[in-house]
Amino acid sequence: MPSRRTFLAGSTAVWGPLTATSTATVTAAAATAQAAPGAAPAGRPPNLVVVLADDLGYGELGAYGQKSITTPRLDRLAAEGLRFTDAYATAAVCAPSRGSLLTGLHTGHATVRANPSSGGQAPLTSADTTFAQVLRARGYRTGLVGKWGFGPEAAGQESHPAARGFEEFYGYLTHGHAHQYYPAYLWRDGVKEQIPANAGGAKAVYAPDLLERRALEFIDSHAGEPFLLLLTPNLPHSPSEIPDSSAYAGRPWSTADKGHAAQVSRFDALVGKVVDRIRALGLEQDTVILVTSDNGPHEEGGVNPDLFDANGPLRGYKRNLYEGGVRVPLIAWGPGRVRPGTSDRPTPLTDLLPTLADLGGAPAPADVDGLSAAPLLAGSPDAARHGHLYWFRDEWGVTSRADAQDGKRATWLAEAVRRDDWKAVRFAPQRDHALPDDQWQVELYDLATDPGETRNLLDKHPAKARELVALMRSSWQDVYPRAPFGARLTLPGTAVPGRAFTVTATLDNGSARAWTEPALALRAPAGWNVAPASPTAADRLAPGGRLTASWQVTPPANATPGTAWTITAEGTAATATGPVRYPASGTVPTVPAAPARDSYLSDLAWISATNGWGPVERDASNGRNAAGDGTPIAFGGTRYAKGLGVHAPSEIAYHLGGAALRFTSLVGIDDFSAAQSGVGATRAKVFGDDRLLLTTPTLRAATGPVRVDLDVRGVRVLRLVVEDADGRTSFDHTSWALAHVTVG
Repeated sequence: MPSRRTFLAGSTAVWGPLTATSTATVTAAAATAQAAPGAAPAGRPPNLVVVLADDLGYGELGAYGQKSITTPRLDRLAAEGLRFTDAYATAAVCAPSRGSLLTGLHTGHATVRANPSSGGQAPLTSADTTFAQVLRARGYRTGLVGKWGFGPEAAGQESHPAARGFEEFYGYLTHGHAHQYYPAYLWRDGVKEQIPANAGGAKAVYAPDLLERRALEFIDSHAGEPFLLLLTPNLPHSPSEIPDSSAYAGRPWSTADKGHAAQVSRFDALVGKVVDRIRALGLEQDTVILVTSDNGPHEEGGVNPDLFDANGPLRGYKRNLYEGGVRVPLIAWGPGRVRPGTSDRPTPLTDLLPTLADLGGAPAPADVDGLSAAPLLAGSPDAARHGHLYWFRDEWGVTSRADAQDGKRATWLAEAVRRDDWKAVRFAPQRDHALPDDQWQVELYDLATDPGETRNLLDKHPAKARELVALMRSSWQDVYPRAPFGARLTLPGTAVPGRAFTVTATLDNGSARAWTEPALALRAPAGWNVAPASPTAADRLAPGGRLTASWQVTPPANATPGTAWTITAEGTAATATGPVRYPASGTVPTVPAAPARDSYLSDLAWISATNGWGPVERDASNGRNAAGDGTPIAFGGTRYAKGLGVHAPSEIAYHLGGAALRFTSLVGIDDFSAAQSGVGATRAKVFGDDRLLLTTPTLRAATGPVRVDLDVRGVRVLRLVVEDADGRTSFDHTSWALAHVTVG
């Protein structure tokens, strides 16, 4: 198999096509500071490093006017590189901003549009193509170090970094975990890696130190091949914890403010270490570094952002859609690739995906909201410019300064648009985006004359306000359907040793240019038979085109039961900038052994269990524990130890292997749920393989359980399904009591 370097050889990182042109300001002094960087060396796309700070304000770097906090490394980077004055986070809080940065979609289209609510985690989905997936297809080694911020906190799910294109991951998986500077563990790829020195709440090992070490190791390990590193330390997010704040010990500031200043300086030092390592390896001519922040400055934990003038000349803080909440520093550096200067091009971080794709010579999804700024980095004035920028806010968190800036509307839905130098912000008094326009409270500002947004010009320019409100409406879609991009794999729910099953894969050209020589291949575990059942290649894939292929896959008769097996499809094609390779992996479990005697289902291992409680959620295989080891199940005061508790919607599947004769059970709303409320309403179904065997009447606590007695002769897989029956899932706990199969 060719190496990544070989895979990339022969294709130069070229600038992509432009959809519009404009002139971005590049200072005359910078234009003469050095000669224009030459073209990228043939066969050597640049290494790409994106460093994302957490809650770093527009004015917190010396290069952006900071006077109290020292940031010498970033100031030097700005002097040597391209400093953006009008760069924008895509949201005013972490999760939606980071989701948009990764996927190139603004918050009117993105999957993640708000921070996770208490008890929940905002997930990405299989429809979300990240810039890591885009660049990995061109042979880049991809790594993420730091805060990911999208749940759930589990490996092997579609919101995990590994599923979204990052081959290596070290850091915090979820949003809330990243608030800990001395965590008891961090994730390494799909495994929680304990930090024993921090056990029990001890504060011995500072996580940013671990993140720095891992980032430098990643650079060292992949110096010989093009790499993408997304470095996302949780600095300077609250709390203001840091081992050493002595640099600011003499300042008459609070402990929180000294800690915050030290965190900003620690972030500065981290970036400096990365630059030093790039130089030490001789990679500065082959590397582009982008440094930015996910939103404006925070005020949590006693930090006073006004002490530092953290938002510079701008109004607002984290959570505000005024400029101070969303305008952020952005510095691009690369001595061989980035012309130094200053740009006033309004540049949202949705532009990262198409920009990185252009730099790496990779096709990108055509339906993103970002536009490539790659020509601008190289010194060309002809960088595509946005017709308007859009922001949406749905936030329950409240901080005093942000709430005051919003006129006590910090928890209202809000959205904003910038078009040229005009900026409109509006607030909805109800949490309903569909609220008629005349019920929103609208403000209008001219950023050319009033960058601090101090003068509301709504009364003077009502037509301009209506124009921008119309742009807000057109920028929002309740659901934004995506054009498929890359490879997808469809697997059955289970595999039976010795029996063939069908696997289907697709390769979708979601880019704007045609691909040639598209092909799909399938890899299965050793000893499994794979036979194509359709053509697996074509001559051409037009934009929007799809190649579909299928295979008959047969596991060996002696394949271990109850084991998850990995199957991988790989789509390849030739593009205008070189070959691409899109992998798609999934697992298919071999079924557990069929029951050999009469059994209660709570004593058997299941194939899969979704939304269960009691015995189902206690263990990956309830067969490991005694029956009735979960919460006892009761109907009308009668308790049943042998049972399965679920919650609508739910599904539990068991392998009977054709060995069982009858299935019997009681199913209904249990006493536990009835004690909470009498509104629960569900419907139970039983499937034998793909055949519906039973649908119960609507189950309510008042009507009691329904008795089930079914002939299941010949059934290989038994599925017990519970559905919500009234559009409300509250109090829908439903139990299968005495669920039993008779074998002979």
